[in-house]
Amino acid sequence: MTITWVIGGGGLLGSALRNALRRNGNALFAPAERFQWASSLTLGQQLVAAVQAFTLRASATDRWEIYWAAGVGAMSSTEDSLAPETQTLAYLLQLLTATPQLMAVPGAIAFASSAGAIYAASKDAIITEHTAPAPTTAYAREKLKQEDLLAAFALAQPRMTVLNARISTVYGPGQAAGKQQGLLTHIARHILRNQPIQIYVPYDTIRDYIAVDDAAGAMVDALALACQQPGVCTKIIASEKPTTIAEIISVFKRIARRAPLIVTSASKLSNLYARRVQFRSVVLTDGARPVATSLAVGIARLMVAERAAFVRSSPRCATE
Repeated sequence: MTITWVIGGGGLLGSALRNALRRNGNALFAPAERFQWASSLTLGQQLVAAVQAFTLRASATDRWEIYWAAGVGAMSSTEDSLAPETQTLAYLLQLLTATPQLMAVPGAIAFASSAGAIYAASKDAIITEHTAPAPTTAYAREKLKQEDLLAAFALAQPRMTVLNARISTVYGPGQAAGKQQGLLTHIARHILRNQPIQIYVPYDTIRDYIAVDDAAGAMVDALALACQQPGVCTKIIASEKPTTIAEIISVFKRIARRAPLIVTSASKLSNLYARRVQFRSVVLTDGARPVATSLAVGIARLMVAERAAFVRSSPRCATE
């Protein structure tokens, strides 16, 4: 049996990972307390208690897994605001290393990284795992630091597997309202409220969007394949179906049956994103399942979920 801990399990990707792991038959671990990410002192104490509890569960199993899907950073985040996340990851790895009972059991860590950020300035027509990182932001550089921490951890532990999952643009129902990313969710919410939608990049800008359930399933599959040979593995997880902003707006128009109110303007973030991004994974491809959700189906599901959330939050519903 495998015991699995998803750190960040309440977020968009974390929730999808928990669902995918349940379907796989993994036993899920959850700490006794919700992590207080805003307080480094409290969070440190909670991590100590969580690792101790996780070790008790893992010691009675054949193997353990940790998925890191935490973090509130975005392309616009500053180095100072991102540093605590890296420090927390480093402290977690320190706690794991200092726990002999846990290190005696084969283990694996899957880390959710960002393909769009890490390869932002790449000139390659098609980006693969062999493409050199080309970060343009503090966010991307911090992701690379975190990947390096995990690589050092794995190399020091002969029974350890680390998967750095560089994921393209994830979308799906339930994305946090305050997080400064998520174009598809942003468009859906503004269409439902009949509000103008700010677009900061040209209509011919190409992105790779992957439904969160597909991303989570691919990440779980990739870790299972990576574990066949302990060590460090980096894999791009993407739909591999490039889509322009114009095509996205067209899909929303068909589904919503009205034209979105689009306002185009420049932003200081515009130059941080490559105009054309196309991903193709060439690592751990044997037996990999194809992406199941088309963009049209994914956007339709997103609109249904956002419409339901909008109705629930309306003043009339709140008073009934």
